[in-house]
Amino acid sequence: MLTYTKLKRNRRKCLALTGLTPKEFSALLPAFARAYEERYPADKTMTGKPRRRKVGGGRKGGLGDPEQQLLFILVQHKT
Repeated sequence: MLTYTKLKRNRRKCLALTGLTPKEFSALLPAFARAYEERYPADKTMTGKPRRRKVGGGRKGGLGDPEQQLLFILVQHKT
């Protein structure tokens, strides 16, 4: 599986897959994490209603880290 920790070591490959250099990716990451947290708060459901159960139940997603989420979005958008 492609991970950002492996990809950031190779500037050329990172640029080819995402359109961003590792430095640009790192600069974009905090803004993405804030925007994602605002759009999908942990205490609300996907529809925006308050949760009835605790956070963390159910199946764990494969893109847990904001780095992986942003990488997936950028690669998908570029292709």
